[in-house]
Amino acid sequence: MSEALYRKYRPAKFSDVIGQDHVVKVLEAEAKSGEISHAYLFAGTRGTGKTSVARIFASAIGTSKNDIYEIDAASNTSVEDIRTLNDSVFTLPFESKYKVYILDEVHMLSKSASNALLKTLEEPPAHVVFILATTETHKIPETVLSRCEVYTFKKPSQEILKKVVINIAKNEGYTIDDASSELVALLGDGSFRDTQGMLQKILSYSKNKTISEDEVRLVTGAPSVELVHNVITSIATKDITLGLSSVKKAASQNVDMTVFLKLVLHTARAVLLVRFGAGNLVKDDLSQKEFEFVEKLSKSDGTFSSQTLVKLLTAYERTVGSYIPQLPLELVLVNIIQK
Repeated sequence: MSEALYRKYRPAKFSDVIGQDHVVKVLEAEAKSGEISHAYLFAGTRGTGKTSVARIFASAIGTSKNDIYEIDAASNTSVEDIRTLNDSVFTLPFESKYKVYILDEVHMLSKSASNALLKTLEEPPAHVVFILATTETHKIPETVLSRCEVYTFKKPSQEILKKVVINIAKNEGYTIDDASSELVALLGDGSFRDTQGMLQKILSYSKNKTISEDEVRLVTGAPSVELVHNVITSIATKDITLGLSSVKKAASQNVDMTVFLKLVLHTARAVLLVRFGAGNLVKDDLSQKEFEFVEKLSKSDGTFSSQTLVKLLTAYERTVGSYIPQLPLELVLVNIIQK
């Protein structure tokens, strides 16, 4: 695999885009009608397809590659950079009806640069279309937002990412089982790009083109299901010894503690939701075996509450950069179980 999977499987047309129908259908209708706005803002977390859809839309309105300009606003943040852009918009397209400017991470522009861009957004030439992309809409001035058609991209569900993993593995000549694909999808954290990047490492590691859950856990630093279940069980049964010994074992196996806590959080959330009758929200994201475990734990008289999740979330945030990686999880178990 010489080409990165996220590049190889990047959607090339509207029908290739997964999980963003609320955006795609409107843009496709605009492209067909010819009623094109002069400025769009695509908002959403990383890896949700914002720049891919921007390229597809540019192509759909008849813009050739020579007339599409992609600018990384994170690297071109100054007012001088935007003034240069403002000057360039007045030149006519080479071979298309429109020139399309795709500005990624536009929230990184300085205040003066945003003000300079605003002047062009207010009165752009008829042949120019701006597509701004951002992961942090709240950092963009209202004056800029008000001049754009705003589209919010959703995080793909775990089920969507699981299907992506299975399909790509199959296309690349590999076999991956349900448990392994579910784990990759979960660790992908709602990002197509992150999921595909993780899958690429796993496929490269595989020796026989059959991906096992053990291989996924080895490559990603994820703990075994047993260790995650032990921690959850220790909270439900108030068994501090089981919890701490499981954390110690994970640390001795060089398990990534951030990943460990992410999986603990994922399962703990499921237990809480099932306990309060909202199991339908997580059932599709869990294997049958995992759901049975969660359902059993939800019926216990343990300590699961919304505060349990809050404390685990705080521990997760403190794990990154912790001098002793397992310490935040150890502390939260003591706090939850022995309160």
